[in-house]
Amino acid sequence: MTTISNSLMWFRKGLRIHDNPALEYAAKNSSNVYPVFVIDPHYMKPDPGAFSPGSRLAGVNRIRFLLESLVDLDSSLKKLGSRLLVFHGEPGDELIRCLKEWNIKRLCFEYDTDPYYQALGARVKNYASENGIEIFSPVSHTLFNPAHIIEKNGGKPPMNCQLILKLVGEPQWLSSPLSTTLDTIPPIGDVGNCDIIEVPTLKQLGYEDIQEDEPPIFRGGETEALRRLRESTSDKEWVAKFEKPKGDPSAFLKPATTMLSPYLKFGCLSSRYFYQCCKEIEKEFKNHTDPPVSLRAQLLWREFFYAVGFGTPNFDHMRGNAICRQIPWNDDDELLAAWRDSRTGFPWIDAIMVQLRKWGWIHHLARHSVACFLTRGDLFVHWEKGRDVFERLLVDSDWAINNGNWLWLSCSSFFYQIQIYLDTKYIVLSVISHDVASKECKRKIGAAYELNKKTNGMIQIYLDTKYIVLSVISHDVASKECKRKIGAAYELNKKTNGMVSDEDMQNLRRKLVEDQSEGTDSKRLKQKLI
Repeated sequence: MTTISNSLMWFRKGLRIHDNPALEYAAKNSSNVYPVFVIDPHYMKPDPGAFSPGSRLAGVNRIRFLLESLVDLDSSLKKLGSRLLVFHGEPGDELIRCLKEWNIKRLCFEYDTDPYYQALGARVKNYASENGIEIFSPVSHTLFNPAHIIEKNGGKPPMNCQLILKLVGEPQWLSSPLSTTLDTIPPIGDVGNCDIIEVPTLKQLGYEDIQEDEPPIFRGGETEALRRLRESTSDKEWVAKFEKPKGDPSAFLKPATTMLSPYLKFGCLSSRYFYQCCKEIEKEFKNHTDPPVSLRAQLLWREFFYAVGFGTPNFDHMRGNAICRQIPWNDDDELLAAWRDSRTGFPWIDAIMVQLRKWGWIHHLARHSVACFLTRGDLFVHWEKGRDVFERLLVDSDWAINNGNWLWLSCSSFFYQIQIYLDTKYIVLSVISHDVASKECKRKIGAAYELNKKTNGMIQIYLDTKYIVLSVISHDVASKECKRKIGAAYELNKKTNGMVSDEDMQNLRRKLVEDQSEGTDSKRLKQKLI
């Protein structure tokens, strides 16, 4: 085969060596390979006005994780005779400058479905095509190509997870072992006048006043990802018998999940390799669990959200989103801030939000609890606002999965009967049934709920008297109001076949206010925040 003089490997996600088809192809028959990552101010520039340390879009936990992942990738590349070439600036500008400066003949990068990266990739690909540069952009961040799933479903994204395997069967790549190692990578050629930097520290990016009470629970990088995978799959029976949604959302020191989601988000761990490992273990057990509840199936849920997100215009908004019901959410920044800052007065909710700020990670059932509480359960605040908080604080924040889950949990999409959803109260109370602490802990939680009952839910105490916060709402009143409002919104969506106009929404808001004011037992929902 003809030797390509210079190839450029553009890292965005896919921050790994194992199962990286783009990197393998960049190295194939090339004289020189330039591995590049661009520090993007869009995600990384400090925002001093934000509610927590970080940039406008990403909290410091996720930024730290990314930097650690880049350091690990650089170390792995050096072992193969190469290194990571890091730039700082607008990625499109930096990539095009590199393509020119280094006389690149082959451009390789992993395909990405996020709208931001779709637009960025299109710009760079257009330049490459116009200048005769070969482009190789394989699908390897997901198990399947989302476009193929949509095509198999008649041009529309599937609206439930179970359809995925029915539509496309098992992945074609599953029939042969994945490449998990590289022996060597062609050396880097002359870098010319390009302004290459080392992987920066948080301090070098401008995050100087960060004080940590305890070390982060995640360390970024492929090395740690593979270690955690080995640890998670070492108990083969646990893998084979895994069943979601069973699991303990309040397990603290040892959460009852793999906690691999941040590594999948950044591509430090190949989802395909993880899937293959699960399949191999399942072969050893006749009575293993199956999709949609098995451990392997959690990757299929990921595929589901990726496919729906990719195939739905305005997936990250209520307006203009064909699969999203139009609901007259409250625009209440005080309630949003109380929820975000752990000041609702509801112990379980506030404890979860404390953990989210500190760890950048919470159990999926805990995510369900706080999302339901903010939206259709109690506060009736717009799901987009909660989505933005999660997007910022979660280390594993993923555009398709984050938006998909908020659509789901706010009753905005995927299901059509609000009655199938558990009332938030039962989600909150269910934590008591988990035997995760001493009898004394349970006694104190029970005493707190007895006090709530006596005070009609207007004050809540969590574990000890150090936590005393006036509740922002009366749950009994608020939950009824939420159901009434969502029920009315569903009726409007049904009547208009989902084509709800701005005027329709204004009229609905007016009617809901009038109906509430006319009620004989109407109660004030919000108390003064403290």
